Amino acid sequence: MNSRILGLAVIAGLVIFLAPFWGVNAIGWKDILEFSSVNRDGNIFWQMRLPRVIVGFCAGAIFALGGMVFQALFRNPLVSPFTLGVTSGASLGAALYIYLGISFSLLGLSGISYFAFLGALLSVWIVWMLARAKQNTSTTTILLAGVAETFFLSRFIICIQYLSGVNQSAKISRWLMGGFFTFGYSEVANLVPITLVGLLVIWYFSYDLNLLTTGDDFAKSRGVETKKVLYFLIIFISFLIGVVVSLCGPIAFVGIVVPHICRLFVGFNHRYL
Repeated sequence: MNSRILGLAVIAGLVIFLAPFWGVNAIGWKDILEFSSVNRDGNIFWQMRLPRVIVGFCAGAIFALGGMVFQALFRNPLVSPFTLGVTSGASLGAALYIYLGISFSLLGLSGISYFAFLGALLSVWIVWMLARAKQNTSTTTILLAGVAETFFLSRFIICIQYLSGVNQSAKISRWLMGGFFTFGYSEVANLVPITLVGLLVIWYFSYDLNLLTTGDDFAKSRGVETKKVLYFLIIFISFLIGVVVSLCGPIAFVGIVVPHICRLFVGFNHRYL
C-alpha cells in the first residue's frame, strides 16, 4: 500500500513539474532560468503557468476531498459537493457578489470567497431541513433534496444574470464556465495553506469516517459523536468548497469522479484515501 501511494505521489509531482512547460508555445530551460523583465517566455512561465498549475492542483484536491467526505458521511457513492447543492450554493453566493458590485477583503481572502462560503453553507442547511421534513431521514432523501436544490439554485443564478448589466452578466457567465484565471501568486498564497489545513483536518477525522461508513449505530458504539462530526465536517467542507469555487468556478465533476478513481488504487480506508 505504501509503495502504491508513493508511486501515485511521484506521478502527481511529475505532473506539477512538467505541466507549466506545456502550452501554445514550448518554453525551454534557458528561458525559465533567465530572470529579466524583457524575457517574455520566462515571465509567462513564472507569473502565469506555474501559479495556475498550483491553483489547479489544490482546487482539484479540495473538490476530491469534499466528494470523499460527503460520500462517507451520507454513505452514498453518488453524493458530491455538486449533487448536494454545495457547489451551486457557492456559485450563487459568488454570482450575487458580482451582481451587487461589492469589493472587500478580510484576513487575506476576497469578499467573493466569503459570499461563496455563505452560499455553500446555506445550501447545505436547506438540504438538511428539506430532508428533516420527513421523520425518517435517509441518505436517499438527502440526495434527492440536494439534486432538487441544485436545479433551483441554477435557475436563480440565471435570474441574476438576466438582471445584471452586460459587463456583469459576461463576467458571471465566464466565471460559471470554470477555469483558472490566476496571474501571480496571491491566490496561491491563499489556497495552498487552506488546502494543507483541509488535508490535515480530514486526515485527523479519517478513523471517524471509516466508522461512519458502516452506519451511525456502529460508529456511536465505538465512541464517535456522530452529530458533532457530521455538522463540523459539513461546515468545514462547505468553507473549503466556497473558497475554491470563488477562485475557479464550479468545476463539479471532480468531486464525484476522483474519489472513486482513487479507491481503485488504495481501497476504502480513508486514512490512505
